[in-house]
Amino acid sequence: MLVLPWWIYVCIIGILISGYMAFKTHQQDKEIDDEFIEKEGQVYIERIEQERQKKQALVSQQQEIQEEQSVS
Repeated sequence: MLVLPWWIYVCIIGILISGYMAFKTHQQDKEIDDEFIEKEGQVYIERIEQERQKKQALVSQQQEIQEEQSVS
């Protein structure tokens, strides 16, 4: 089994560990990014909903004013 010097085996083990750690770190970063994107998306949806409610309230007020003017 010891066809190669011992330090080559140490290097191979180091490369494998490094690859595993890079993969693990990439997965963690992806999860964090996904959570952040989801959170920002929810904030955006809430803003859109608030604007929609404001527009609906404004339209309702305008319709009431027009009805009052047409009755008068």
